Amino acid sequence: MRRIGLLALLAMATSACAGGAASGNYIRTSNPQATAQPSSAPAYRAPTARSGPGADSILGQSAPFLVSRFGAARIDMAEGDARKLQFASESCVLDIYLYPVGAGNAPVATHVATRLRQGGGETDNDRCIADVESAASGG
Repeated sequence: MRRIGLLALLAMATSACAGGAASGNYIRTSNPQATAQPSSAPAYRAPTARSGPGADSILGQSAPFLVSRFGAARIDMAEGDARKLQFASESCVLDIYLYPVGAGNAPVATHVATRLRQGGGETDNDRCIADVESAASGG
C-alpha cells in the first residue's frame, strides 16, 4: 500500500512539473501581431560627455587627432557607431570612448577614464594623460 501511495505522489509531482513547464514558458495571444509593436525609441540619441578632471583637452576630439597626440592605440575597438581607443604608459591606462554627437557625424571623444596599470586602481586624470602623452613622444 505504501508503494502505491509513493507512486501516486510521484505521478502527481511529475505531471504538475510538466504542466507548469509547458504552460508557464509561453505567452499565448490570439493575435501574434499584437506582440510585435514598432519601437517608439528615437533612431539616434546624442551622447552626453562624461569625464573627470583633466579630460577637457580630449573631449570632442576625433580618433585621428587622438592617435597623433598619444601614438598608436593599444586597443582600437569599434562596435556599431561607437569606438574605444586605449593608450597606456608604464604607470597608467587611458581609455577614450568615441561616439557621434550628431546623426551622420564622425565619432568624437565623449568619455575619458584613467586607471593604474597595475591593479586598476584610481589615478589622477591629468597625470595619466600627461604620462601617456610623454610615452608617445618618447619622453
